[in-house]
Amino acid sequence: MPGMPTALRLHAPMVLPCDPACSVIRDAVVDVDETGRISYCGPRQNAPERTNDAQVRECGGILMPGLINAHAHSPMTLLRGMGADLPLLRWLSEVIWPAEARLRPSDVKAGMELGCVEMLRAGVTTSSEMYFIGESVVEAALATGFRVVLGSAVIDAPALEALGGWSGMVSRVDRWIDSDGLRFGPGDRIELAYGPHSAYMLPTEALQAIGESAQQRGALVHTHVAETLAEDVELREQHGSVPALLEKLGVLEGRVLAAHGVHLSDADLALFARRGVGVAHCPGSNAKLASGTARLVELLAAGVPVGLGTDGPSSNDDLDLWEEVQLAGMFARASTGDATALPARKALLAATRGGAEALHREDIGSLEAGRWADIVHLDVDNPAFATGLEAPDEQVLSNVVWAAGSRCVRDVWVAGEQVLAERETTRVDRRTVQAAARTAARHIRG
Repeated sequence: MPGMPTALRLHAPMVLPCDPACSVIRDAVVDVDETGRISYCGPRQNAPERTNDAQVRECGGILMPGLINAHAHSPMTLLRGMGADLPLLRWLSEVIWPAEARLRPSDVKAGMELGCVEMLRAGVTTSSEMYFIGESVVEAALATGFRVVLGSAVIDAPALEALGGWSGMVSRVDRWIDSDGLRFGPGDRIELAYGPHSAYMLPTEALQAIGESAQQRGALVHTHVAETLAEDVELREQHGSVPALLEKLGVLEGRVLAAHGVHLSDADLALFARRGVGVAHCPGSNAKLASGTARLVELLAAGVPVGLGTDGPSSNDDLDLWEEVQLAGMFARASTGDATALPARKALLAATRGGAEALHREDIGSLEAGRWADIVHLDVDNPAFATGLEAPDEQVLSNVVWAAGSRCVRDVWVAGEQVLAERETTRVDRRTVQAAARTAARHIRG
């Protein structure tokens, strides 16, 4: 926190703090205190004096906040490529859920570790996960040094009966939060949440019970909303819309993250804005599954907090959020016919600060004093930055969004701890993780 001794000072020719204006700071430093939080971010000439024992690191290139993957099912790295040419509901019922029924805790850990490694190498430091066997997800995140908001999955599907009924799933989350707290781990790396799959896979009493449990504990509810047209038509006929149903059941009175939100009406947008519901926009997965594309421009104009998500790595098929930044911008422009619909600054903020806002978090998503030091170092010794950092701010920002991508990510810190150095993870060996994932995938295939 501000006032504490500086443990680490990072100096770079350019820092993108991702403040509301998406400022560009040249010849800047980022100070990290002993707790792993940022104590200063700004011009070097204005930086406070540092203690003699503070570590100083010269970073050629750009420093920026870690990206936030607002919606993912990362253990599904093990299922990548399965049923790749099927529409969503057939893909789930015929391929994915039967495969997931064979998952062991060790498989989930292996898949999640691989996902964490993949995301860290892409400059993603936080992921909002929805998955089963949450203890294994947490174990993998802590092993790699990654940050996770875990919405333990709650679903009512015959293929997944071995995981227990929805009421048992909810009770387990209740007990977990009551026992370990809402956030825990070094640097508050783990946040527990509720992950009701969707209104079409759960009865209304389940959704209502989850909303009540989450609100009692101040926890996030992370759920799929209006992802496909078929889902939306059916639920709109029965309940007005998925958002209207969630409002009627009292779910929107708490912290809510709506994944996808592809088929939302003007009334749905207004309701989400009024209730402060966050939306995880997943343009890549939605395009691959032919679900459509969310009304990003209208969502932002309505004041809805919007982050970007990859969705699962078997429906995307990767966890590279830089691709979602570009797709979000291109789809927004193509759908409106307006080349200015989503400028580079707004696209970058959606992947950082916007993701934090969608998750109802004020401690991540930007390089500001008091927030966790989740930092990405971009190497500009790359054709994407051939024009150099001396170019005008708008040109550099454009290069970051449209040209750079994950290939430029060199180093990553989470809560002030370096977890990626020279593109390799520091906590786990990447090749060992990949080998464990291959073994787990073979078990799932049978």
